[in-house]
Amino acid sequence: MANRNEKVPVNVPGKFYVDASCVDCDMCRGIAPRTFRRDDESGQTYAYRQPVTEEEIAQARAGMEGCPTESIGEDGEGI
Repeated sequence: MANRNEKVPVNVPGKFYVDASCVDCDMCRGIAPRTFRRDDESGQTYAYRQPVTEEEIAQARAGMEGCPTESIGEDGEGI
């Protein structure tokens, strides 16, 4: 389960985020490219944009559910 106290610093504020346990496998970016992106400096994925439409939210959740390290959370704060 993702830990919102260990968020990757470049996540945008909002419900979805990636924590420091990310191994940059590219799975979530393939499923939800409008939400997740790679940070070349840290070598980790982050939420660069919060999903807005029902389709984007479903894709972000699918990325979260498929994450092999459970590094994506949906309990973040802020907008």
